[in-house]
Amino acid sequence: MSLRLADYDYDLPPDLIARRPLPQRDASRMMILDRRTGQIEHGHFQHLSAHLEPTDLLVLNNTRVVPARRLSDDGKVEFLILEKLGPARWKCLVKPGRKMRVGAETHIGKIAGRVETILPEGERVIRFAADFDVLADGVMPLPPYLRRESDLSDFERYQTTYAEVPGAVAAPTAGLHFTPQLLAGLAHTFVTLHVGLGTFRPVKSENIADHRMHSERFVISAAAAKAINAAHRVVAVGTTSLRVLEAARRTHGKLVAQESITDIFIHPPYQMRYADALLTNFHLPRSTLLRLVSAFAGHAFVREAYAAAIRERYRFFSYGDCMLIL
Repeated sequence: MSLRLADYDYDLPPDLIARRPLPQRDASRMMILDRRTGQIEHGHFQHLSAHLEPTDLLVLNNTRVVPARRLSDDGKVEFLILEKLGPARWKCLVKPGRKMRVGAETHIGKIAGRVETILPEGERVIRFAADFDVLADGVMPLPPYLRRESDLSDFERYQTTYAEVPGAVAAPTAGLHFTPQLLAGLAHTFVTLHVGLGTFRPVKSENIADHRMHSERFVISAAAAKAINAAHRVVAVGTTSLRVLEAARRTHGKLVAQESITDIFIHPPYQMRYADALLTNFHLPRSTLLRLVSAFAGHAFVREAYAAAIRERYRFFSYGDCMLIL
């Protein structure tokens, strides 16, 4: 077990970053990790069902990514719209920050906005001259490592086919591989966690236990709680679904329907309690998500798997390939 930040680093050839999705959603490669045997197998996502039991239940995050990226009317300030705080008041990230100090003004959609305050983590609270839908003409907030502007195709592909509840500023990317036809053949249920800024904040503390996550809101319906409690084995689809399962309140050992917030940070030596298997993409070096996967599968095993993925030229990150950890 390691809590050192440097131990979660790795060198990735830039050409292995998947800058666009494959033409077919379910055509991605899938690495299969067996924690009992320590074996690594290479396969394809289209054959996911062959690695599952008939009694397995997939738990997916049905959050919907909102078009949260906007530019000021003069094109000089970029906004990532995070949350509506009240009439005409929004919490945003801005770039460059030096142009948007307290009192600074700009315009979006010809509506004047003024920086009301700067929060401890650098987010700006913007008060606009009128209440309006800031997201109406926004674009999809692609991760910066893709190094390209989003286009019309991203409105479809940077979204799961089962996305339903608007509120995320990033996609739950393990779910991007599913087609409606493939999902229809598997037992599944949905939870909701609106992926926010906390998942992607860089870890700056050399001791990872010192890192603090932002809070994210989640919902578990009564139907989902009933299905999860009855499942023989629970397969979390994505790190966000796993975080919901591990953070959720229980009564007498059973999951209960709830709406709450969580800032759970899962890293070694955390012991999973409720997720039995995990489907996930390949994550950035030093990220909180890589630590979560290491807690689930073991630090040494994950390092071995990532080295194998690089050798075998898997596609990495949001639009890339995936791994199934059993």
